[in-house]
Amino acid sequence: MNLAKISANGQITVPVEIRRLLGLKSGDKILFFQKQDGEIVVSNASSQAIRKAQAAFTGAAEAMNVCNEDDVQALVDEVRYTNKETSSILK
Repeated sequence: MNLAKISANGQITVPVEIRRLLGLKSGDKILFFQKQDGEIVVSNASSQAIRKAQAAFTGAAEAMNVCNEDDVQALVDEVRYTNKETSSILK
């Protein structure tokens, strides 16, 4: 557990252990977001790009009728073993 104090200006010094865990260095930005259960999460803002990419793929599995691991493996096999020009995934 780590404790940080908020200054009169609203600034926080992130404890060194947390900076190491998040891979933070001077000048980096951190992201605060609230989960549905009310918990506040702090993360390295550079990982926000990953979340944006994940959000962009929301619904893709349903659109491609991917329901389980067998469907995923079938798609991998199609890409791996089929000419990319004729692959239905890439059309």
